[in-house]
Amino acid sequence: MDVSTVGELIDWLATQPRDRIVVMSRDVEGNRISPLTNADEYMYVAEPAWGGDVYPTPEDIAGDNHFTAEDEAPDEAVRVVVLWPTN
Repeated sequence: MDVSTVGELIDWLATQPRDRIVVMSRDVEGNRISPLTNADEYMYVAEPAWGGDVYPTPEDIAGDNHFTAEDEAPDEAVRVVVLWPTN
């Protein structure tokens, strides 16, 4: 979902369950700030060092022919909201 304002983000988040975890994309250096550009649902597997990997949702896999079995999330993945920066 394209979001760039507080209002757009609030409207989209209102469609999500209130207990859904929010994760954020980060840049490698961790020293730059970027405007929010998208918020999406993904499947997420956390790693011990406060990071992790995201995978498409089962609905995204079912609706898009370019995904393969390798794109499926592991069994321990949880559904999350991911906030994506512009840069």
